[in-house]
Amino acid sequence: MPKSAMRACLRMLAALAAVALLLAGVLSRAEAAGDPVLTGFETRLVPNGFEADFRFAGTPRSRMMVLTGPNRVAIDFYDTVSAVKDLRIDANRMVAGLRQGLISNDRFRLVIELARPGIPELVTKTDGDKSTTTLRIVETDARTFRTSALSIGSETPVETGSIAAPAAEPKSYTVVIDAGHGGIDTGAIGKHGTQEKEVNLKFALALRDRLAADPRIHVVLTRDDDTYIPLGERSAIAQRAKANLFVSMHSDSIRYAALRGATVYTLSEKASDSLAREIADSENSADRFVDPQWREGAPEVFDILVELTRRETGDLSEHFAAGLVQELGRHDIRLIGNPKRSAGFRVLTAPDVPSVLLELGYLSNVDDEQLLLDESWRRDSAAAIASAISRFLGVEPVASAEPEK
Repeated sequence: MPKSAMRACLRMLAALAAVALLLAGVLSRAEAAGDPVLTGFETRLVPNGFEADFRFAGTPRSRMMVLTGPNRVAIDFYDTVSAVKDLRIDANRMVAGLRQGLISNDRFRLVIELARPGIPELVTKTDGDKSTTTLRIVETDARTFRTSALSIGSETPVETGSIAAPAAEPKSYTVVIDAGHGGIDTGAIGKHGTQEKEVNLKFALALRDRLAADPRIHVVLTRDDDTYIPLGERSAIAQRAKANLFVSMHSDSIRYAALRGATVYTLSEKASDSLAREIADSENSADRFVDPQWREGAPEVFDILVELTRRETGDLSEHFAAGLVQELGRHDIRLIGNPKRSAGFRVLTAPDVPSVLLELGYLSNVDDEQLLLDESWRRDSAAAIASAISRFLGVEPVASAEPEK
């Protein structure tokens, strides 16, 4: 065997061994803490679809997502670990397969790949210190499935002796709005001395106030004053809030003074173009101000597991980015050419939260700088972004979110 292949094999074995040790440690902590443990799993075909029973010691809190391209149903069980060795689904007329893994210290995820479109429902029944969560997938047409996929996630807490409401019909959503830069990190500075950190905060507050009109949307700000927050902590705030969406607001400066307009960025390992790479390098450099206590990264042992989640949320991020570009255009907000781009932005790395970075405009352009300071334009922009968020979450935008004439 070539040395390079041998080294790759050894790295994989070491990663698998580390994951095994991690799982053993998590199981021990789960038993000590009384956390739910998956103890049994059964599947069956029914006349109009598919069913699966998950049996637990304890009662887990769950979250379900419906995803397209390819069609999937993802279920997160919080503070839960699996003691089932053979957790798989044989391919059948409804289900193509199943993937699983720990995606964080407190979350176990199942991803069910669908062979045909189907509407899922998650119901949990408790019996003393045990519970059974039943997933029902009812066959449907492709159009109805795509509509159901707009319900991107929901919390389904279950009380003893009760049946949870279907996870695909959430009542509220959490959106984290990130005002880029802050504190010692001023960000870009415009031709007339405008500081990016101040522009970003004003837009974040305006968007928060716009979304506040809808009681179904709960807004969390990464900062609401002139405070410095490391990039990793910004995405961690979204993870702790179990956010349905993360939007990072920026107004950068670039060397192309004539370039102006809004741009929507998603995360990718390779930048889509030189401009995206330059913006990502600029934004990622914000962590030069980070205190040593913030420089400790997450253990690499989770990388192989986190990648599963990144693939699922990446689809949602792309979906929202496309909708945001469309909504900005509908509200006559100027966009640059090819306004949907991607690069390796560190602030977008929360693996389980759909995330985008929005460049509202560029302070390196004097016309954009003037617009970014205009209160009326800020209100129009906030209306466009709020409308895109509402549509992405599958809730009808409030009437006032239409373009202001």
